[in-house]
Amino acid sequence: MVAVTEEECRQSDVKVIAPTRGLRLFDPVDLWRWRELLIAFVVRDIAVRYKQTVIGIAWVVVQPLITVIIFSFLLGKVGNVPTHNLPYPLFAFAAMVPWQLFSRALTDGSMSVASNQSLITKVSFPRILMPVAAVFAAVVDFAITFVILLAIMMWFGIFPAWRILLTPLLLLFTLLASLGVALWLSAMNVLYRDVRVALPFLVQVWLFLTPVLYPTSLVPEGWRWLYALNPMTAVTESFRWAMLKGAAAPDPLAIAASGVAVLVLLFSGVAYFRHIERQMADSI
Repeated sequence: MVAVTEEECRQSDVKVIAPTRGLRLFDPVDLWRWRELLIAFVVRDIAVRYKQTVIGIAWVVVQPLITVIIFSFLLGKVGNVPTHNLPYPLFAFAAMVPWQLFSRALTDGSMSVASNQSLITKVSFPRILMPVAAVFAAVVDFAITFVILLAIMMWFGIFPAWRILLTPLLLLFTLLASLGVALWLSAMNVLYRDVRVALPFLVQVWLFLTPVLYPTSLVPEGWRWLYALNPMTAVTESFRWAMLKGAAAPDPLAIAASGVAVLVLLFSGVAYFRHIERQMADSI
């Protein structure tokens, strides 16, 4: 057998695949170069999610509706939570729409790498495409629940104002927030399988730390600066304000704090994912 040096490989048609060194973020040019594979992953994730289900895509609607119905009784009737003269079911469901997107994207994105072990160990491609595809595939769920929200608004005789035009920005904000967390957890899930067990509990706790079922005004004023670091605080309050006339306007400082939190999560998540990516094939 004739040994071939790395220099000779570089001069030939053989591509040498070696782990990177140092801190590296993802190159957007690579994302564009692999766009067809990214689209294929998105389509696959959407198809697999509803394959061999009894009621199919209706699960997207059933879960948030049941949650809103239960808490409409517990918090709307019994707890008498203030909703700024809005019907509690509409108040809660308006914030449940972006939250449902966030929780779905976070869960699927966090499990994306570990659930594709055969691809990770056999094929060379940017691993970051998997959590990105899983996160953006959740947009289908958002579209369905958004239509349901419009139907509920019509039922209560409430029509959206011009602020509805802000929803694409809030959608992007939610996707980036979920992607930042999913990058951290998907990389950690390769090394520590405890993430799979802890993830449902994390999402459940995060729900109660987000103003979905109650307004931010119930949070003590001295703690609101810390509360605003939750990126979904600004999203849920802003989405409710954008969709419902009479809803309280979000605090600009809370939006700024949530924006900074999203940027920190996103860039640190990319850096950590790229660091763990070097050993994914061996550790998964």
